[in-house]
Amino acid sequence: MNPEQKSRSGAYAEIAVAGSGAIATGLAALASGHSEKVLILARSQGSADRATETVRRSCERIEGAEAGRVATTTAPGDLRDANLVVEAIVEDLEIKAGHLRELGEVAPGADLATTTSSLLIGELGSAAGLEQRLFGLHVFNPVPAMNLVELCLPESLDDGIGERAKSWCASVGKTAVVVPDTAGFVVNRLLFPYLFDAVRFRERTGMSPEGVDTCMTLGVAHPMGPLALLDLIGLDVAVEIGRALNAESGNGGHLAPESVTRLVAEGHLGQKSGRGFYDYG
Repeated sequence: MNPEQKSRSGAYAEIAVAGSGAIATGLAALASGHSEKVLILARSQGSADRATETVRRSCERIEGAEAGRVATTTAPGDLRDANLVVEAIVEDLEIKAGHLRELGEVAPGADLATTTSSLLIGELGSAAGLEQRLFGLHVFNPVPAMNLVELCLPESLDDGIGERAKSWCASVGKTAVVVPDTAGFVVNRLLFPYLFDAVRFRERTGMSPEGVDTCMTLGVAHPMGPLALLDLIGLDVAVEIGRALNAESGNGGHLAPESVTRLVAEGHLGQKSGRGFYDYG
């Protein structure tokens, strides 16, 4: 990457985010304050329109963000000049690998990142044929407010990518911690056994979600109770993270409890669907 390809802040001058959900739009809004151009790749025009509106609202709350620097597209070829392409779609190895393979082809000069919260970066890079270009950029929801970024930098990465990734995180005000390539990295590997145990405790005792969450917010000074946090994360995402943890550990306790999988089967995914452990209607 040439010096002229970077913005004055040292960040990537042109960033593309593949995806239109909360993580993708949060990243795009944040990046708009530090990169000259940000492009969101959505799968449909409806998704693109919704992403545009979400980014506009987010930029109003982020100091220095400029919604006018963010554009949306449904054409992968529009990403060809991006310096950094961040994939932020569903937690599925095969789907992510196929999408990343396409992104790598349409943006041959870009560094590539994935926001996966559970999949192994080395396995994903190998499946996509991108072992030398792909790194893990695990941000947390809501992206503008959460300061941590878990950076997973495989040994196979081309020289310079890791340092550029660290520099970009610093330029947007995030604290980057380099983490090992293990299922769930650090935060989810330690967090989800606690979250799922809270669900099992509720199943066993019949306590209300409010009761469990109040005990943990007031008794341990957590900012959010475990059941409310699962709703925020997304119960479908939680199920996939549990499967990834279990695949590596073989520990059945890492799988999502029955009440979580039942809610997902019924379409109750948490805040994003309007109902999970709580009703958001």
